[in-house]
Amino acid sequence: MTTSDLSQTRRWQVLALLGTAFFMTILDGTSLLAALPAIEGHLRLHGPAIQWTVTAYALAFSGLLLLCGRAADLLGRRRVFIAGMVLRVVASLACGLAPSIQALVAARAVQGVSAAIIAPAALSMVMNTFPEGIERNKALGIWGGLGGFGATAGLLLGGIITDIFGWQWVFWVNVPVGTLVLVLAPAVLRESRDRARSRSFDIPGALTIAPALVLLVYVITRVPTSGWANGQSIGLLAAVAVLVWMFILVEKRSVAPLVSFQSLRSRMLIGGNLLLLIAGMTVDGMLVTLTSFVQQVLGGPAAQFGLAAAMMTVTAAAGALLSQRIVPRFSLGRVAAAGTVLLGCGCLLLTRIPAGGPMSLLPAALFLFGAGMGAVTVCAQIAALTGVTEKDSGLAAGLADTSFAVGTAVGAAVCTAVGAAVCTSVAAARTSAIGGPTPLALTTGQHAAFGAAGVFAALALITALTLLSKRSGLSRSVSADASENVSTRAPSTSP
Repeated sequence: MTTSDLSQTRRWQVLALLGTAFFMTILDGTSLLAALPAIEGHLRLHGPAIQWTVTAYALAFSGLLLLCGRAADLLGRRRVFIAGMVLRVVASLACGLAPSIQALVAARAVQGVSAAIIAPAALSMVMNTFPEGIERNKALGIWGGLGGFGATAGLLLGGIITDIFGWQWVFWVNVPVGTLVLVLAPAVLRESRDRARSRSFDIPGALTIAPALVLLVYVITRVPTSGWANGQSIGLLAAVAVLVWMFILVEKRSVAPLVSFQSLRSRMLIGGNLLLLIAGMTVDGMLVTLTSFVQQVLGGPAAQFGLAAAMMTVTAAAGALLSQRIVPRFSLGRVAAAGTVLLGCGCLLLTRIPAGGPMSLLPAALFLFGAGMGAVTVCAQIAALTGVTEKDSGLAAGLADTSFAVGTAVGAAVCTAVGAAVCTSVAAARTSAIGGPTPLALTTGQHAAFGAAGVFAALALITALTLLSKRSGLSRSVSADASENVSTRAPSTSP
């Protein structure tokens, strides 16, 4: 499938179908968080067992993204996408029918595998459907808006679905939507794969990088409870280092490598993926901290927090759509840098909200953070997918998704650990009457965690200015494509 083969109307049909699948994947991941208490009560669970429903998904998803991205290139992107959707429908049905926590965790792991199959295949089909430049930027802006909207909408809708229909429907809602996508996919999507290369698969590379990513994310998720200096953590990190070293050796000698190191020489690709990694650290670090902050410190009306969260959803979508429009006018680095500044300002405002104080600063903080989140993620995706040939599009999409997924795990772990350490330090000097941390200790700890997310935003700013700042290469090509498309595009065909 090439961009010249598809009319503009057909391209937007492709985006609508793939975007629906992507939106439901994001919605499913976040709506589960709101359903966890109901699941815990129904299955009569106590302790950390319920957390494995989240961890199992994250391990399977982040560990297999690169592998599934390359599989899409070799086996056919539509074929792999459809296989992933079938697996997701079956796994979602199994999640709702799970009679025990063991069955639920296993089904969630399969859901994670399905998401790892769907995400890079869908994103690579989007980038191959739209020509590089203004059309692809617009598509990625919509894609980023769907991601931001789905993430926050899941938090809001998960509780509603659980209260009205039961927690099972948090999973079962995927079944009718997934079935509809499967019915339409053969007619809307065209098959594409790298026909020039053989179907030989880099098994040694897959057997080294996949477990390395799984172990890395597992260690990161354990940091808030075990710490970095724990003997088991150090041992697992050493195993990750050995596996990565083996992967590099394998790839250098492989005839058909899983990851071509020649493709990693692009400054834009490196900058885009690094920015996605740090953006993921900032976003999930802030969101995880915000959840604890609202519950433990603010104690404000749930409706007020829901309204503020909805505002962040809207501004995230607006930031994504606006950023893709102004990239041709300004350099990609400047737009990305502006987004990182908004992220940092949002984090800074959150550190100024006192315990039990007015929540007037919260909407402003989430407004800025949402806009920055949308802008940064879209700019980073544009950079990470620029100059990538069609034969490597699945791998590039998998690499971008992996960067963001690993970043979210790192950010959540680091900010949680920072908040807990500062809270413990303050509480050691002063405890409440019931022996727990005082409101001052809780507030100070959460403020420190928001500050850590702000530091990540500063790192993202440095990355944007150093790796994406020059108007050469991408910016010139984007501007040229923008001028050409603006002059030749018929207004009636725009969505």
